[in-house]
Amino acid sequence: MKKYRILNGMVYTEQNYFAKKTVYMAGERILDRDAYEACRGEDTLLDASGCYVIPGLTDIHFHGCAGSDACDGTVEALRRIARYEGAHGITTITPATMTVSEEQLMAVARAAAAYRASGCMDKAAQGSAAYRGEGESVGAVLAGLYLEGPFISAAKKGAQNESYIRRPDAELFQRLNEAANGCIRTVALAPETDGALEFIRAHAGRVNVSLAHMTADYETTRRALEAGASQITHLYNAMPGFHHRDPGPIGAAADDPSCMVELICDGIHIHPAVVRATFRLFGEERVILISDSLRACGMPDGEYELGGQHFYLEQKRATLLDGTLAGSASNLMDCLRTAVKTMGIPLSGAVRAAAVNPAKAVGIFDEYGSLEPGKYANLVILDQELCIRAVYIHGRKV
Repeated sequence: MKKYRILNGMVYTEQNYFAKKTVYMAGERILDRDAYEACRGEDTLLDASGCYVIPGLTDIHFHGCAGSDACDGTVEALRRIARYEGAHGITTITPATMTVSEEQLMAVARAAAAYRASGCMDKAAQGSAAYRGEGESVGAVLAGLYLEGPFISAAKKGAQNESYIRRPDAELFQRLNEAANGCIRTVALAPETDGALEFIRAHAGRVNVSLAHMTADYETTRRALEAGASQITHLYNAMPGFHHRDPGPIGAAADDPSCMVELICDGIHIHPAVVRATFRLFGEERVILISDSLRACGMPDGEYELGGQHFYLEQKRATLLDGTLAGSASNLMDCLRTAVKTMGIPLSGAVRAAAVNPAKAVGIFDEYGSLEPGKYANLVILDQELCIRAVYIHGRKV
C-alpha cells in the first residue's frame, strides 16, 4: 500500500481555516496518525513547505472542457472531461446537460451510467462514485449529472435551445434517472412554470432541486424554496435582478437560510463588487463556486457548439451570435484564483465555496470535500501564487 505523509503545509481544516499540520494518506484514504502508523508500506515524505494543502475541488455545474461536452453523450467525451478536470485540481464533478431533445438527454444519461460502470469508476457507499485507479491516467470522480433544462422559462432561456423547453415532467426525469442508474444529482427548473411546485414536492427529498432560468418573483421563489428547492443556479444570470422594491428570487434566496447559491467567478459574468457583496449577504457557507464552463474551456479562440447552437470564444468570453453569454471558458480552479486574486475573497472562503459547499449540495460530503480522516484522498497542493504543485485523486498522483 502506498503511504504519504505531507509535511509543513498550510492545511485547510474541517473548521474552514488554514493551519500548519501533517496530512496522512494510505491507499485511497486520508487517515489519522495512529491508523497511518498501523498501515504497512513504505513511508513517503512530501514536503509542502510554503504551500497550501486543500481538498480537491468539486464542480457541480459545468458543461464541458478540452473540446468535449457532456451532451456529446459518449463515454469518451466524459473520459476527456474527467482527465482535464482532474489535472486542474477539480477532483469530483457533476457535468451539466442542456435543453436538448429527450433522445440526446437519454444518450447523456446512458453514457454516464456506462462510464461509472466501465472499470474507470466504481460505486462506493450510497451510490457515490469512486476511482479504482485503473487506466492510463487519473480523472476526476464522476459523482453524477446536473440536469440543466429542459424545465426552464423561455423568457430567460439564455443560451438554451427554446425548441426543447418543456414543463417539469416527473416521468421524463424518472426515465432519465433510471437510464443514468440513479446518478442525477441536481435538477434545475423555473419555479413559475406549470407543475414546478408539484415536481419539487415530489422529488426534493431524492435529488437536489435548483431554481434556474426563471422569471419568478419573490413570492413564487419563496414558495418553491418552502416546497423543498434548496439552491439557485448561477445567481444573477438568467433571472430578474435584485431591486429594493422588488427583491425577486435573489431576495427570496437571501431570506431562506437553507438556500445555497451558485456563483460564476470567471471575471466576466459577475462584477467583483457583486461577488464580494454576495459573500457578505449569503455568508461563505452558502455560496457555491461553479465554472459553468463549455467545451471551449482549455481551447483556443474560435467557433464551437453548445446544445445544437453555435457560440464564439474570444479572449475568454463565450457568446452566441446575438451576443448572449453562453457560459464560461474558465475551469473551477481558475475561478477560485480569480475570486481570491482579483475579487478580494479570502482563500479560506473561496476553498469552502469550491470544495466543501458543492460536495454538501450534491450529497457526497460523507466521502469528499474535506481532508478529514476516513474520506477519500482527493487533495491539491498549491503554491503561494495558487499554482498547482500536485493533485491526488483517491491517493493517486495526477
